[in-house]
Amino acid sequence: MSSEPCFDIAHLGHVELFTNRPQESLDFFVEIFGLTESGREGDSVYLRAWDDYEFHTLKLTAAKTTGVGHIGYRASSEAALLRRVAAIEAMGCGIGWSEGDLGHGQAYRFRDPDDHVFEIYFETNKYVAPEKERPALKNQAQRNHGRGCAVRRLDHLNLLAQDVAKIREFMPKALGSRVTEQIVLDSGEVGGCWFTVNNKSYDIAYTRDHTPARGRFHHVTYAVDQREHILEAADLFLENGVFIETGPHKHAVQQTFFLYVYEPAGNRVEIANAGARLILDPDWQAVTWTEEERKKGQAWGLKTIESFHTHGTPPSKG
Repeated sequence: MSSEPCFDIAHLGHVELFTNRPQESLDFFVEIFGLTESGREGDSVYLRAWDDYEFHTLKLTAAKTTGVGHIGYRASSEAALLRRVAAIEAMGCGIGWSEGDLGHGQAYRFRDPDDHVFEIYFETNKYVAPEKERPALKNQAQRNHGRGCAVRRLDHLNLLAQDVAKIREFMPKALGSRVTEQIVLDSGEVGGCWFTVNNKSYDIAYTRDHTPARGRFHHVTYAVDQREHILEAADLFLENGVFIETGPHKHAVQQTFFLYVYEPAGNRVEIANAGARLILDPDWQAVTWTEEERKKGQAWGLKTIESFHTHGTPPSKG
């Protein structure tokens, strides 16, 4: 018999990014990408997309480096949070409890096998739009302000890892994640793995780091409603001198329509449209892509750009 699916984790909640160019990064995320500032504390600015229900989905922190600070997942309940904490402590990778920040209450932190820091929380500060931002439809978090790319919601992130096979084993145990797709190279090494905690096609992906570094960041992704919005974003980036790394195009893995850019500090950011793809099958079998299949490039033949395999933050010294 197959194991019972675990839904202790509701969804990806937020990502903390480090920037060594804080004002330029903030200007990019607010004026060009189209996020809304919801608060500030210390060296951090809290940001969200117009239909994110939480106080923030991006915590932008001024630092001497770049890359990811931590990744936050929201549990399904207080009881679910405690179940995950017990499982993570039994795995021996726990860091401990923190009091949370402006966006949420008490959180439990832990590390993945590549030293990325995660936290799980349940109590959260839901966003309350000021009067001028209140939408006409009460089932929407905020008015679509139309600023910049006006991205709608946080979608997923991608991390780099030395051993993706270890991550493939780790995530289901720690978060109850399911593997939806993966890349297995001719050597048997796992080149990439995509995970979900709910019925989205994925909320986090890991790909192999081609440098000796650990704990590095590949990209964070926000979603828009239509592919046309991504084409409009490409023109907006062009007009504002934002470096476009690759796209617009369609991924073969997960079929996401994508566009990748670098924010001013060098962290990679994606604007994407996943279409209507959901994983509704309760016993979904992970789709495995071969090395030969991936060498064909993206869905319509665009070759994967070389920097996609080498650029991560912080930059590797190796």
